[in-house]
Amino acid sequence: MNASYMKTTFLWLTLFSIAMGFLESAVVVYLREIYYPNGFGFPLVALSGKIAFTELLREVATVIMLIAAGYLGGQFFRHRFAWFIYCFGIWDIFYYVFLKVLLNWPETWLTWDLLFLIPVPWTGPVLAPIIASLTMILMAWVILKQLTDKRNFPWNAWLPVITGTIVIFISFIWDYMVYLSDQKINVFFQFNTMQESLIQYIPDNFKWAVFLAGELIILIGLLNYWRTERRLHQHKTF
Repeated sequence: MNASYMKTTFLWLTLFSIAMGFLESAVVVYLREIYYPNGFGFPLVALSGKIAFTELLREVATVIMLIAAGYLGGQFFRHRFAWFIYCFGIWDIFYYVFLKVLLNWPETWLTWDLLFLIPVPWTGPVLAPIIASLTMILMAWVILKQLTDKRNFPWNAWLPVITGTIVIFISFIWDYMVYLSDQKINVFFQFNTMQESLIQYIPDNFKWAVFLAGELIILIGLLNYWRTERRLHQHKTF
């Protein structure tokens, strides 16, 4: 993978991800104009069944598009993975950038947002997904700097990434799952029940300690991966 190819790929995938961020924010602008004319907040307004299901499918389509972009950008699995998380990070950050420009929202870094709906709703202060996105961009940069061979991630590099990601995921769904437990509601594989629960749910307790623990696990794993790759590269140059 030569430098010219890398620069071209970086340019076009960056533009693609920023454009996706704008499209995502544009959809939110339309939805909030219809359902939240006085400003977005919790508890959520009930969406019609057709629009709610369309929103769910839009999330799936967004992830598929990001995976496709990563696949087309790389030649080997770890490079495709790197481009995928790079695109994801850029897309997510610019989604909030454009919402701020278009709606002057969020009001603060700690404003709560509904982040995702699969497999259950993810919620958290806006700062949390932005930190996660910056971590993904950093991880992509570290992987893409190692272009000397075709090796995939070793297990000891994957383990902290997967573990940290699971911990971060738990931090995003924690408050909502506690709410479901308190209300004795089961929403798994029950889309209508999930819709009904969201129109009563008000998030108020994001587990920053859990989130930051997940971030730390990933960053320590990333540092170890970087050191290992550098040693291997230096060994090959002698």
